[in-house]
Amino acid sequence: MARALHVRLDEASAAALLVMRADGLTDSEAVRAALQEAAARRRLRSSIAAEAAALAADEGDREEMRIVREQMAELAPDLPA
Repeated sequence: MARALHVRLDEASAAALLVMRADGLTDSEAVRAALQEAAARRRLRSSIAAEAAALAADEGDREEMRIVREQMAELAPDLPA
């Protein structure tokens, strides 16, 4: 069942709605699309943060990164001071 929602838009939100409406969307379609897009961005950010946390907690991966850093430092030319 569809749920009705009433909102008051500030100037920035009203301008954003006009951008969405320029694509030929109704107010309802524009708001639904904006909510879905915002939720997708938040889910993506959450999954990236979870992946970063898992990598940071992976001792094997951290050790491998340390070894690679040391190897890269050995290959790097000495820069004048």
